[in-house]
Amino acid sequence: MKSFLLFCSLLMLGASPQQPAAPDAAPAKIPAADAAMVNPTKPNPLVMAHAKKMYGYDCAVCHGANGNGKGDVGAGMTPPLKDWTDPAALKDMTDGELFYIIKNGRGQMTGEGDRVKTEDLWAMVVMVRGFAKK
Repeated sequence: MKSFLLFCSLLMLGASPQQPAAPDAAPAKIPAADAAMVNPTKPNPLVMAHAKKMYGYDCAVCHGANGNGKGDVGAGMTPPLKDWTDPAALKDMTDGELFYIIKNGRGQMTGEGDRVKTEDLWAMVVMVRGFAKK
């Protein structure tokens, strides 16, 4: 919890815990083996409740409570965050690519790394995809 509060404080002060990508830089290529990974997680109420709790702690401040990319911090980011409530936003991304980005981060987004269990990361992929189904 301390690290999350520190991260939020840094963002509000304009500092970044990692170097942001240059605005005109293309995102780093996701390795093909990672992009091809298949999500083994089947949604169930317990898994999704846990994913929702994690999302609320770590993701909603930027990505918005409903995944629209308009969280308190994310609303002013450049480039703007994707609106996951729009089915077209993720249609060209595999579950493996989403998993890779959640784990490793991208641009200004810090990844979860090894602090989150693999099955929890996959549950986050299910949740992110679910925003477009509401």
